[in-house]
Order: sequence, then C-alpha cells, then structure tokens
Amino acid sequence: MPRLTEPETESPRGDLTVRTIAMPSDTNANGDIFGGWVLSQMDQAGGIAGVERAQGRVVTIAVDAMTFIRPVKVGDVLCVYTSVEHVGRTSMKIHIEAWARRFMTNHREKVTVATFTFVAIDDDGRPRPIPPKVTT
Repeated sequence: MPRLTEPETESPRGDLTVRTIAMPSDTNANGDIFGGWVLSQMDQAGGIAGVERAQGRVVTIAVDAMTFIRPVKVGDVLCVYTSVEHVGRTSMKIHIEAWARRFMTNHREKVTVATFTFVAIDDDGRPRPIPPKVTT
C-alpha cells in the first residue's frame, strides 16, 4: 500500500494551538480514535486562532478538503497546529494540521489536515468586519 504522508522529515505548519491526550472513551469499535473527536479538536484549535485574529467571536461555516492520513490511538498526544491562510472582510480560512505524538515514544506523525472557514460575528450573531492585523 502506498504511503499517504509526506516524508518523515516534515514539520508541523503553524502554531501549536491545542494539545490533548486521546482517551479510551474517544474510540470506535476498532479501538481507533473517532474521526469526529479529531475533527472537534481541530475545530476548537481553529476557533482559538480565529478569535485571536478576529479579536472577537467567530463561528465555523465550512470545513474544506479534510484528509485523514493515519489513525490516532489511545494514549497518543494529539497536537493541533493552526495557520491563518487568508482573511477577507468578515471571513478567514485557517489551515489546520493534527499530529500524533505516539504513546510512550517521541515519534510524531501527521494524522489529519484540513482548511476551516470561520466568520467573525457580532453580539447578535451577524457577520462583522475583521479588524486589520495588529503587529506587536
């Protein structure tokens, strides 16, 4: 079977935004972590990155091109990296990668990658402009 990942020398793209451990309660009948659990962790990480960039509330409106590359197992540490790829007037696209640090080893593998689209919203839930990026 051909390998679905890039070379092992690849590094995560973006900032480490969420880090959590995969637990037995997060598994399917095969003992692999549910893809929905991984998706949820990625959505949380994207939300954190989106709130920071938009300086306020954001909502997820789309998940594009989600690719599951390798399974996540119980005990793996899931590390989710985010990178804001594009900012429009009210929306932004965030590249999100999930990497697993395998249980009891330092071996790290990319397990999932996707692009999420978020919209900045006001207190009434209506789209609002994203302010210019603040540089420090």
